[in-house]
Amino acid sequence: MELINEFRVDAPIEIAWATLTDIEGIAPCMPGAQLTEIDGDEFKGSVKVKVGPITAQYKGTATFAEKDDAGHRAVIDASGRDTRGAGNASATITAQLTPDGTGTKAVITTDLKVTGKVAQFGRGVMADVSEKLLGQFVECLESKLDAVGSTAPAVGGEADSDSSSDPETAATSDSAGPRRVDMPDAKPVDLFDTAGAPVLKRAAPFLLVLMVLYLLRRRR
Repeated sequence: MELINEFRVDAPIEIAWATLTDIEGIAPCMPGAQLTEIDGDEFKGSVKVKVGPITAQYKGTATFAEKDDAGHRAVIDASGRDTRGAGNASATITAQLTPDGTGTKAVITTDLKVTGKVAQFGRGVMADVSEKLLGQFVECLESKLDAVGSTAPAVGGEADSDSSSDPETAATSDSAGPRRVDMPDAKPVDLFDTAGAPVLKRAAPFLLVLMVLYLLRRRR
């Protein structure tokens, strides 16, 4: 299924691009996601999704298939498998940034393939969920952009002078091979809470069957 989402941030395109392509920096803004390891342009982690009492955790990898700094376009290939073997998910995510006045407009196109319990909800629910999760992501992203803007050097100043002298940043850039990321466990994305009525409408037949079975057991 294809999902298309748009958002706008009040930041120049170069700053927005640098922030959005810093996967480690924006990982905490992604609902349900936890980044665990970085190896060059490959990122490993997990995403947790909750459907009522059932929680599914997908562990997988994401890589930059394309990254056009001049055109501000990035393509990310991601895939993951349910840790219980109940399904898998893969996605090709294309992000295109364009200037929008004093800010930046982003169009995110996601070609998503999902199997297992989560797939039962279909495109309508997935689109609703992705729109609401994107809203949470953008809210977090804007706070990061505000922080970047408040610490950005004045025009004509010495940009990146602090980062180059930061021993932790230098150690990161000089390190070779996989690097572990110490990120707290993410709270699962609850589809019932996120999608609300559409999910409940789709799940109603299953809930009705469970209720009937419960009543029959009571009678016995």
